[in-house]
Amino acid sequence: MSEKRYSDLSVSELQQEIAVLTDKARKAERLGMVNEYAVLERKATMAKAYLLNPADFKAGGLYEIEGAPGEYFKVQYLNGVFAWGFRLNGNKEEEALPISLLKEIK
Repeated sequence: MSEKRYSDLSVSELQQEIAVLTDKARKAERLGMVNEYAVLERKATMAKAYLLNPADFKAGGLYEIEGAPGEYFKVQYLNGVFAWGFRLNGNKEEEALPISLLKEIK
């Protein structure tokens, strides 16, 4: 795929990119390429964020962090597909997470 920003891709192009990245990540994991696997997983996470609607995430909301059971993130504000806030059990330093990492608490 040519070098396009995720924000410029259509939904089907994003889904295709996610599938390609996930496949490459699996191969890297099988080959023991830990760093390559981590990079590809992060790229897939970013692409997934562009499939979501930032308006579905609310400032002041509390969300569980995907892949980190028991860790919660308090959203202070949103900027594009990033939620800025802090981890509840962390050091309270502001950080940004892609909205694809946030799960609604049920």
